[in-house]
Amino acid sequence: MPGAGLEETLVVTCDGVELPAAEVTVAGSGRAHLMTAGPGRVIAEYQASVSGRARPPEAALADRLVYLRPSRYAKSDALSAVARAGFAGLSAPGELPAVASWVGTRPSYVPGSSRPTDGAVQTLLARQGVCRDYAHLVVALLRALDVPARLAAVYAPGLGPNFHAVAEALVDGCWRVADATLLAPRAGLVRIAAGRDAADTAFLSTYGGAAALVSAEVTATVSGPLPTDDVTALTSIR
Repeated sequence: MPGAGLEETLVVTCDGVELPAAEVTVAGSGRAHLMTAGPGRVIAEYQASVSGRARPPEAALADRLVYLRPSRYAKSDALSAVARAGFAGLSAPGELPAVASWVGTRPSYVPGSSRPTDGAVQTLLARQGVCRDYAHLVVALLRALDVPARLAAVYAPGLGPNFHAVAEALVDGCWRVADATLLAPRAGLVRIAAGRDAADTAFLSTYGGAAALVSAEVTATVSGPLPTDDVTALTSIR
């Protein structure tokens, strides 16, 4: 988080024994921690305190290519006709608020309504979903309009639980955030990771074995009152 102060701790244990973790930087403003665990109960505890305001992430030239391509959960090529028919005549920066507003009025927010394999096309057809489904649909439609877009996993103070997914679009060389659900003020969001879609931002992946998620708790708070959100203004995650 360039420009902001960060204090953090990560402790992962298996049956009470701490596991060593290797930190890996990955594309899209994220990090991964790799560890090997045997049979047993694995507990991961992460705490962080962020002070000040981070600078908005810089857009790399490669972003203009990578985030225009269709991806697993944001098949923009399949939604090209929908995007062109619904948003013909729009130009930057008008596509972002228009698409976010349109998506916000189409699906119904229904917890548990979507499957882990559902993407933007399924969300549009089912007309229901959760935050990641809204974000995937915004991302796919923006890409279909030739606007580079990606999904961001964030902490969202004021929302319960405080784990959230939103869309980001590249507008005039800067990543701007859109939350079609309007569930949390954008100025209070803290980035966890960003990528092409949810496949790049999963909070946990297992390989070479099986694991059952027994429980998860995410809590995020701000010092003082929550910021207000002018949905007509361009905003970046900081």
